[in-house]
Amino acid sequence: MKSKDAFLKEIKKNGNTETAKHLSHFFKTGRGEYGEGDLFWGLKVPLQRAIAKKYKEALDLRDLEELLQNKIHEVRLSSLFILIDKYREG
Repeated sequence: MKSKDAFLKEIKKNGNTETAKHLSHFFKTGRGEYGEGDLFWGLKVPLQRAIAKKYKEALDLRDLEELLQNKIHEVRLSSLFILIDKYREG
C-alpha cells in the first residue's frame, strides 16, 4: 500500500463519530460560521501527532502538499505536524 494511502487509512480508522460531532460544534462548522464546511473524523491531537510521527519518513513534500488540500481537518493538521517536524530537522 502506498504510504499516503496508508496514512489516510490509519487516520480514518482511528476516527470517532462522537468526537467528530463535538469538534464540528467547537469549530463552528455550520452555515455562515467561520469554519463552515470543515469536516472531521474525530481524532484527538495526541493521536494525530503519533500518526504523523509514524509516517514522517514515508511521506515526501509532494504527498504532503496534496494532503494539505484534503477536505478532512485531521488529515490537514496531521500533515502540518509532519511538515513542522521536517522543518525542525532541516
